[in-house]
Amino acid sequence: MAYKGYLVDMDGTIYLGSKPIPAGKRFVDTLQEKGLPFLFVTNNTTKSPETVQKRLADEFNIQVGTDLIYTASLATIDYMKDDDKGDKVYVIGEAGLIDLILEAGFEWDENNPDYVVVGLDSQVTYEKFTIATLAVQKGATFIGTNSDKNLPNERGLVPGAGALISLLETATQTEPIYVGKPEAVIMEKALDRIGLTKDEVLMVGDNYETDIRSGINNGIDTLLVLSGFTPKEAVPSLPVAPTYVLDSLDEWDIDK
Repeated sequence: MAYKGYLVDMDGTIYLGSKPIPAGKRFVDTLQEKGLPFLFVTNNTTKSPETVQKRLADEFNIQVGTDLIYTASLATIDYMKDDDKGDKVYVIGEAGLIDLILEAGFEWDENNPDYVVVGLDSQVTYEKFTIATLAVQKGATFIGTNSDKNLPNERGLVPGAGALISLLETATQTEPIYVGKPEAVIMEKALDRIGLTKDEVLMVGDNYETDIRSGINNGIDTLLVLSGFTPKEAVPSLPVAPTYVLDSLDEWDIDK
């Protein structure tokens, strides 16, 4: 079927770490040429939409507006605003998460926050985990931005936000509320942004556990591209098959 719009992962789909995936750029170029709506939906919380926009332009020659970039940071903010349990927060994460949360009106509180949010933090310390652990033990709502245990980059599969969140989950004996892919929160908000329904869009990504599960779990067709996280040899044993599996996005016929 011909889809009216696309939800598209970035890392492992459009680029791999700092390396471009040429078929990914060609795919985006085709969407733009045909005027088809699309939205980048990413679990990466380390960068703001403005930083992602600049990186896409400078490193990969992909020109998009910030309104086409929906990160797990934005989904986390949307979740906390809907949840409305308070405005005090402690965050383990980088600027792309912390700055956006504070700009959205939340206040930093290390002693009695309403929320503890954990995302990827390449400078994480034992002290940060200690503050977060004590806050959750006092009753703060524990939010994990996304469950990615690993991230694909040019060095291999490095630790992701899910690995850090698992440490805090062990320390607190408390399960986090996950917001990013494959959870419903980020997908429902992404559909709101693109202005289409579940049956009108295709979720495109390289990671079965996040990208493809986000479609399967939420009633959205999926395209698994074997350019990043999930290897080809894993496909036959996947518990629920993606709607489509391709070696390269060059193989996808947008008009079909």
